[in-house]
Amino acid sequence: MIFYPNAKINIGLNIIGKLDNGYHKIQSCFVPVSLYDIIEVKESRKNKLTLSGIKIDCSPSDNILIKTIKSFNTDKKFRIHLHKSIPVGAGLGGGSSDAAFTMIYLNKKFNTFNNDELLYESNKIGSDCPFFIKNKTKYVTNTGNNFDNINLDLKNKKILIVNPKKYINTSEAFKHIKPLTPNYKLKDILENENIENWEEYVKNDFEKYVFSKIKELKKIKKQLKGFGAKFVSLSGSGSCIYGIFDDNTLPKREIKFDSYEVKVIN
Repeated sequence: MIFYPNAKINIGLNIIGKLDNGYHKIQSCFVPVSLYDIIEVKESRKNKLTLSGIKIDCSPSDNILIKTIKSFNTDKKFRIHLHKSIPVGAGLGGGSSDAAFTMIYLNKKFNTFNNDELLYESNKIGSDCPFFIKNKTKYVTNTGNNFDNINLDLKNKKILIVNPKKYINTSEAFKHIKPLTPNYKLKDILENENIENWEEYVKNDFEKYVFSKIKELKKIKKQLKGFGAKFVSLSGSGSCIYGIFDDNTLPKREIKFDSYEVKVIN
């Protein structure tokens, strides 16, 4: 079986509180986009993971996909090959998407969980996994596991994601965040304000820290604006940054770093 887990971007990311268990409460809009990893799964005599594409800095036995297989408590074993195209440590949710798509496949095969149970179990694997189980544009709150519909129309837009080829450790990034509730409702802004006005209100609380660690990002942000982007932001806890463009205004000039022209996939 072959499937194609996709990335996401965050439009706005407010860290508004911290729970006793260490998890943070957020406000964000998660948008699935057309940048994909590739996963092939076959039954095997033992669980095994092989990798290609972008290097992942952990042993295969510690990978989130092995953890995902073990969550099903089945005697069946699987060989998984992951071809990594979504940048790692980039705020695009690639690892969570890989795990969620694998859970969906295994759950169809074994019929282990109902829909609510699948969301609950996926949250144990990773905080972004429940989003990828649904894989629809959603307004996301709590620890990333509460979803509301949002009236956000990006169908005539193109998105350019730029990868500075540097990694941000998520847990380290969270240590530099001071939770704060903004004076505006992110969902209201995204639904009612023109995209040209988002910059005044829509922020990513990780941006200050991530920009201090990756100096090139400030220049990339300015470059994307100069190319005509309507809105530019860091995604997640970084390190990738994206610009949203009108369909016919994507920059034709070469960008120094890896870049991915994507579209919203739902």
